[in-house]
Amino acid sequence: MSGVKQQTIEYDDKSVRWFMVASVIWSLVGLGAGVLIASQLNFWRMNFDMPWLTFGRLRPLHTNAAIFAFVGNMMFAGIYYSTQRLCRCRTASNLLTWIHFWGWQFIIVCAAITLPLGYSRGKEYAELIWPINIMVAVIWLVFAANFFWTLAKRNEKSLYVAIWFYIATIVTVTMLYVVNHLSLPTSFLHSYPIFGGVQDALVQWWYGHNAVAFFLTTPILGIMYYFIPKAANRPVYSYRLSVIHFWSLVFIYIWAGPHHLLNTALPPWLQSLGMLFSLMLWAPSWGGMLNGLLTLRGAWDKLRTDPVIKFFAAGVTFYGMATFEGPLLSIKSVNALSHYTDWTIGHVHGGTLGWNGFMAAGMFYWLAPRLWNTKLYSQNMANMHFWLGMVGILLYVASMWVSGIMQGLMLNATAEGGTVLQYPVFLDTLQAIRPMMLTRVVGGGLYLIGFFMMAFNLYKTARAGEPVNGTVQVTSAMDELAGKDRNGFHTFVNAPIVYSFLILGGCFIMIFGSGASFLAGIFITAVFTLVAIAHFEVSGAKWSDWYDQLLKHGFGFTILTIIAAAIGGAIQIIPTVTVQRASNIEGHLQIPYTPLELAGRDIYVSEGCYNCHSQMIRTMVPEVMRYGDYSRLGESIYDHPFQWGSKRTGPDLAREGGKRSDDWHFYHMLNPRDISPGSNMPSYPWLFEKQADFKALPSKIDAMRMLGVPYDMNLSPEEIQAEYDAQAVDIVDRLAEKGAYTEPDKQIVALIAYLQKLGTYEDTTKKEEEKAAEEQSELFSALPAETKPVSAN
Repeated sequence: MSGVKQQTIEYDDKSVRWFMVASVIWSLVGLGAGVLIASQLNFWRMNFDMPWLTFGRLRPLHTNAAIFAFVGNMMFAGIYYSTQRLCRCRTASNLLTWIHFWGWQFIIVCAAITLPLGYSRGKEYAELIWPINIMVAVIWLVFAANFFWTLAKRNEKSLYVAIWFYIATIVTVTMLYVVNHLSLPTSFLHSYPIFGGVQDALVQWWYGHNAVAFFLTTPILGIMYYFIPKAANRPVYSYRLSVIHFWSLVFIYIWAGPHHLLNTALPPWLQSLGMLFSLMLWAPSWGGMLNGLLTLRGAWDKLRTDPVIKFFAAGVTFYGMATFEGPLLSIKSVNALSHYTDWTIGHVHGGTLGWNGFMAAGMFYWLAPRLWNTKLYSQNMANMHFWLGMVGILLYVASMWVSGIMQGLMLNATAEGGTVLQYPVFLDTLQAIRPMMLTRVVGGGLYLIGFFMMAFNLYKTARAGEPVNGTVQVTSAMDELAGKDRNGFHTFVNAPIVYSFLILGGCFIMIFGSGASFLAGIFITAVFTLVAIAHFEVSGAKWSDWYDQLLKHGFGFTILTIIAAAIGGAIQIIPTVTVQRASNIEGHLQIPYTPLELAGRDIYVSEGCYNCHSQMIRTMVPEVMRYGDYSRLGESIYDHPFQWGSKRTGPDLAREGGKRSDDWHFYHMLNPRDISPGSNMPSYPWLFEKQADFKALPSKIDAMRMLGVPYDMNLSPEEIQAEYDAQAVDIVDRLAEKGAYTEPDKQIVALIAYLQKLGTYEDTTKKEEEKAAEEQSELFSALPAETKPVSAN
């Protein structure tokens, strides 16, 4: 047959082995850090009175190691292995692969050094400082280039379902990471996010929620769609269900971020939107879970003996549990109980340990014998790993459910007809959940032991075999290659795409419109839905025919994926970041920080205090009774980054300013148990020894001014220093009167200044009333005498 040649392709499995080994190593680091910080919540002495070992600094290390180091390397191993085989070609560039591998490991090492040293942006899952963020973006683009280059040179026409999820991961994570990490540097190790207050909160949880979606979920779903059929030796249960699963998940997930901010100062329309789309996530998520589990039909007998099937079946089941619980927690009334408690922690870890961890273990146990051309060293050890991990997860999640629900009920409980709090002391609720917090340590410890067993098992497997690269015989007719099919224009101009956009446009008009526009949205949606149905019935056309053609065009598929993912973010974020700030402050305008207070705030962020303390009093009666008047949008308008928090191991601090004396804060930071017996907060003796970084204040204030904070344009470095010194000396003098002695340049002084500023604002309602009265007076004075209103007297 002319024009046809057969060639043998050797896959690049060496990089897969290296990514897998890196993932196993980093899993032990991330899980080990998790067990340590869980222990610190029970035994405060395990902070060791060392700044780089405190809970506030190690918690970001734990989350970043678990997400980007453990799951990240596992994801890359799975993607590189499966993509080569699904495309029937070798990875496009060895050079890009190894730049990706070593660049990613270098990023992880940089994070492991900087986070314990206190260099942080103060945003959950986005703590890394700006030079590291640039490296992340560069290495991610290297990965993307290598991936899409491989798709372009593939020897398989159609894109398999796993590739769809990989594409969604790459393009959406790029969008999320870049937008949320936009910062204005003040030095090589410090920057301020360009968004502040509610804008920063919305962008952060648009990123934070969808980092879970598109870093911890979609790539692992792609891995599920490849490795479960391979392990079970069965085809995917339903191809049609996988199509519905993919597109509905990509479109809906991106809208759900605001459910992390329910009952807060976030505008109500965004809260409702987040809750609505979160509830809609039930359908596609469970569709994917069922597709994965039903793929195992006919292979359930392997569940008794094959640890790979055990891990995959349990992992997909935990995915279903987590994606049921997530929408449940997004219901406003449920969220009022669960938010800021351990229930959220249990939910997150059920997904991470059960879904990500078990899918990783199953993939590793399946890959190792094939990558080293041998048998798994010990099936029994792998089975023991499964049961240790399962018991560990159940102990962990169950204890956090009990802890979260108990603490939520106690914090919201009132007595005497709802006029007083039943548990007014926050520490009482902390003492009540200590047994559950200890159970979490036991569960996490068992899970960690299981991973140590896996590491040993995989090491022995590798030692018993020899590294081997897979090969494939490819018959390649150049005219048949998908990459040479140029007719990609019809990817966009066809009936399914046109109808989809018209119907979506009608839905958006209906959702965001009112009056006539609302009715117009209903009309447009209904008409084009009926027209689309009639068109396909009359013409006999099939969506599947068009979709099969779409899968031959990687570029067109990618563009449509970007559009589907970007719509939700654009509709939520653009109105919020472009609206005039002054028109949306709810009568409370934040007073900008003085130089000393700004220095103290940076110390607060550096120490990771936001990991345990929120600064957002929700619109709930028990919270107002406990902490003070509920928070308004304008009270955090100049906060870069925002500090609303997501977990309360300690009380809310939104109105902390002026509640307690300077010396109370002084002794509380020196040894919290002297002031609050039973507290699990670490001591901070180094704050009394280290100098505050006041030399950096001019550049920081310049950056804040550029971000819209109304600092005086003519403020010189000398004036900044003078203002700093004056306020610091005043605090030191007040402390000395109470027998607490320190020096004005110490960090503790700046931190006290910041804590005493929290909750202060300018009440603009009086100004607005005075301005309205003045305008009315001017209007009357301009009227002729005979038309002026006559006094009743």
